[in-house]
Amino acid sequence: MEELVEFTHKIGHINFPIMMFLMKAFMVLFIVVSVIIFIYDRYIQRENQLLINYPLIGRLRYVFYALRDPMRQYFGDEKFFESFDKVKWVYDAASRKSVYASFSPGQPLKKEHLGIKNANCVFNSEDVTEDFSVTFGEHLPIPFTTHSVLGRSAMSDGAISPEGTRAFTKGAFLGKFPINTGEGSLTSNFFYTHEYTRECKFFEIHEGTFFAKGVYKIIKFLLNSAIAQKVYKHMVITGDAPDSYLFSKKELLFYRVDWSKPLDVFPSTVPDDMPDIIFQMGSGLYGVRDEAGEFCETRYQKTMRFCRMTEIKMAQGAKQTGGKLLADKVTQEIAYYRGVPANKDLFSPNKFPYASSLVELFDFIGRLKALSKKPVGVKIVLSSKENFLEYAALLQERISAGSDAYPDFITIDGGDGGSGAAPLEMMLRVGMDIQSALEIAHATLQEYGVRERVKLIASEKVLTPDDAFILYALGADYVAIARAFMMSAGCIRARECSGAHGRSCPVGLATQDAKKRASFLIEKKAKNIASYHNQLIAGLRNLLAISGVKRLRELSKDNLSNI
Repeated sequence: MEELVEFTHKIGHINFPIMMFLMKAFMVLFIVVSVIIFIYDRYIQRENQLLINYPLIGRLRYVFYALRDPMRQYFGDEKFFESFDKVKWVYDAASRKSVYASFSPGQPLKKEHLGIKNANCVFNSEDVTEDFSVTFGEHLPIPFTTHSVLGRSAMSDGAISPEGTRAFTKGAFLGKFPINTGEGSLTSNFFYTHEYTRECKFFEIHEGTFFAKGVYKIIKFLLNSAIAQKVYKHMVITGDAPDSYLFSKKELLFYRVDWSKPLDVFPSTVPDDMPDIIFQMGSGLYGVRDEAGEFCETRYQKTMRFCRMTEIKMAQGAKQTGGKLLADKVTQEIAYYRGVPANKDLFSPNKFPYASSLVELFDFIGRLKALSKKPVGVKIVLSSKENFLEYAALLQERISAGSDAYPDFITIDGGDGGSGAAPLEMMLRVGMDIQSALEIAHATLQEYGVRERVKLIASEKVLTPDDAFILYALGADYVAIARAFMMSAGCIRARECSGAHGRSCPVGLATQDAKKRASFLIEKKAKNIASYHNQLIAGLRNLLAISGVKRLRELSKDNLSNI
């Protein structure tokens, strides 16, 4: 003990001249800079009156303001979701941690929320059927039967980083759930799990020389494969959009789909090593338009050789306008994918070009079905029952007439549907909440006798299994999830997705910033994404069991209660 006291006494008298010098230099520099800023704020600048009255201290306002969004979740109450416990559930599920909670959530449910009725005599989880699938377009030549009733909602490659899209693609493949392309088109990154083979004649390839391959192998041995691949790419690809190519570690070549190849070289069926992809067509027609910006039938047919069905985006909860991508996100790769100029703001038109009326829209749907032989649907936001009656009436008319020109499914996004870039006034005031909208759509389709022919997809603020359970009980056949899948991929909810104000996603998920993207862990996040989906299904199975229901399609409003 005496030796310890003596040792600590000696430490207190040790001199650190270099450290003391650095501290003094820092203090002098700090004082000099502070004086300069003080003089500038008080006597020179005449743009900010706060800084005139409170130089230096007034600048703290802008520091704290910049930290408000990314830091709010750590120091403020959770107001957006029911409680932070639901947010934590998503992160725990993705990280394969225990999803059990202790005591009650941090914020109690409000009275207007729907509850889940438990049965007098419940089932065990293994008693619930394992068939968590749904079939779209049963009457079509190529219907789509999913492996899951849950999937990732629309997120465009562009709004999401290339690495993020690859992680979602791999996660969807591992978890066996569908993934929606978003309106940004079917890009190379959705082919992440589809390995290049010599039989794939639809690929454009770039292969290095013997010397370039040797350089790659040496750098990989001395450093790592990521740096080796980067150097090798610079040696092999000299044109625009180098990041639009995938890399084959086996063949040591770069490849991407060559959409100029003839239709007959594209596969007749979706390759087995790709996930189930839902192609979304927005008002910009990205990925299926010609040089004049018009719809191209051949390009659409090529795209659908890799996709299971098509969703026409008429509206999204937070966007009753077309998609928005600020210039910082419109890289050479995104410009290449979408056929637009690079480094310029990209705002899609509000109006879908083939939807001046519902009749024209339905006719266009029939045209797409004839081209693809696969299901086609629409994504909408409801504002009232009257808003939906026109859809139901025309559906009844077309189905009664034996026409195929009608949507096989309708995706309903609630008014709180998320977006990385949307007008604030639309986020807050446009559209009904998903529960009210879904209930109206389900009841109206039943009233018009067409419910069995039209599937309903629901989307809005779904985080945990109970969120999804309620939507199924209200009539949903399938639930599409966006923000929670983002969280499972590493999103920390910093609210810097758009890239506005000079800030971008800090984890490299929703940005095109090369430095931040470089640290994104694709393979790890892919496993997390798949794990989140699997926990959702497990939780849904548990809820069905305690509700006394063995099959998901047996759910109804009778399984819910007002609390």
